[in-house]
Amino acid sequence: MATDYFADDPRTNLERMLAGDLYIADDPEIARRQLEATRLVARYQAACLEDPAKARPILAELLDSLGEGAEVRPPLYVDYGSNISIGARTFVNYNLTALDVARITIGEDCQIGPNVQLLTPTHPVEPQPRRDKLEAAQPITIGDNVWLGGGVIVCPGVSIGDDSVIGAGAVVTKDIPAGVVAVGNPARPVRTL
Repeated sequence: MATDYFADDPRTNLERMLAGDLYIADDPEIARRQLEATRLVARYQAACLEDPAKARPILAELLDSLGEGAEVRPPLYVDYGSNISIGARTFVNYNLTALDVARITIGEDCQIGPNVQLLTPTHPVEPQPRRDKLEAAQPITIGDNVWLGGGVIVCPGVSIGDDSVIGAGAVVTKDIPAGVVAVGNPARPVRTL
């Protein structure tokens, strides 16, 4: 017999997801929103090939906010897009994967290398039946003037302070303070800027 984890919770799975609480990921409304985002991403990427000026309004429709002069090179992969804010003059290189179950905030004047992953979803690790269907999420915040090298992975709940540099291939599992260079797996500050 399956456990009903939400017997006393009247909220929908979408409402639980947006609150950062555990939810069932294969909910029809959540799936509809993901499909809508996938369609916008496909339109954006196709428009980039034809006319980049016509692509920008599509990207602005997909994202919660897109700062003036921000550039995102396709391909781009998101869960919803609507939980992502990108600040002014930020440059995002090819193959950003931004799983925005929770809010992802990227500040102004950032440089995001190719193949970067910003991952907000989490999963319970307790060995209980039907836990494979449960997810939650924690927001990611990237300050202003941050550089993320190619292949960086930023894990759920992490904040990266202003004016920091994260070296290529680093896995950021904990908050990084402002004004440092951080490298490695897990990423750790190695010098102050």
